[in-house]
Amino acid sequence: MKGLDDRPRSGKPRNFGEDLRKQVLAALEAKPPAGQAVWDGPALARHLKVSDDAVWRVLRREGICLRRQRSWCVSTDPEFSAKAADIVGLYLNPPQNALVLSVDEKPSIQALERAVGYVETDSGKIVRGLKSTYRRHGTLNLFAALEVATGAIHTQTTVKKRRVEFLEFMDKVVADVSPEREIHVVLDNYCIHKRNDHWLAKHRNVTFHFTPTSASWLNQVEIWFGILSRKALRGANLKSIEELRQAIESFVEAYRVGAKPFVWRKREVKGAQLRNTIVNSRN
Repeated sequence: MKGLDDRPRSGKPRNFGEDLRKQVLAALEAKPPAGQAVWDGPALARHLKVSDDAVWRVLRREGICLRRQRSWCVSTDPEFSAKAADIVGLYLNPPQNALVLSVDEKPSIQALERAVGYVETDSGKIVRGLKSTYRRHGTLNLFAALEVATGAIHTQTTVKKRRVEFLEFMDKVVADVSPEREIHVVLDNYCIHKRNDHWLAKHRNVTFHFTPTSASWLNQVEIWFGILSRKALRGANLKSIEELRQAIESFVEAYRVGAKPFVWRKREVKGAQLRNTIVNSRN
């Protein structure tokens, strides 16, 4: 049976080898051609006088994605470590019998009316279609409080998002909680969240914990806002403010049925992760 095994073969010899790899990497570090902000495959091929396929083979082999982007947000808060540790500690090891809430607002959600449906592309693929023109019918603001331990969500839509609306929402959230039970609220540094000492004085069992500046990603309710946007808002055809409100409330009711806590994790961010060149990134 071993005689049936094929012998190792080298395959078709490469037309381009290590030299082309070095040329592609060097070109990516150079200024892109006139009229372009960044390099793309065809521009690299023209610059190096090789085929598009040869360039893309090198890029795939090196794991370089010219169109994919990642943004980063580095907090400059001098107390970042202490504030972040405080909030992560609430997530991972909350005080016994305490209620931990992640609270924030999603402002100016637009009620957009536009035709939607499905269209067939030139390649025969069926994709979701959105008409390029639309009508605006106003906006709503959404306050949300996520129970970190259970995933339960509490919401309220408002026309305005002043301090008074924020505190009215907090009154609603804490109304059914025993005054003897500790409540820890994670908030970002938006102005209406601050200077509420008079309200906190009336609710001695509530403590506000503020995320470091430029670090709102530490607030778990932001994850829930992302789910809301993807499933209920993006691509919706809403003909009035009332339809927008109903769409949000319908999503919230459906979400509550299977609500579960998030398994919260965040990749460690280090300043050294940002590289000035592709060559340094490959090392």
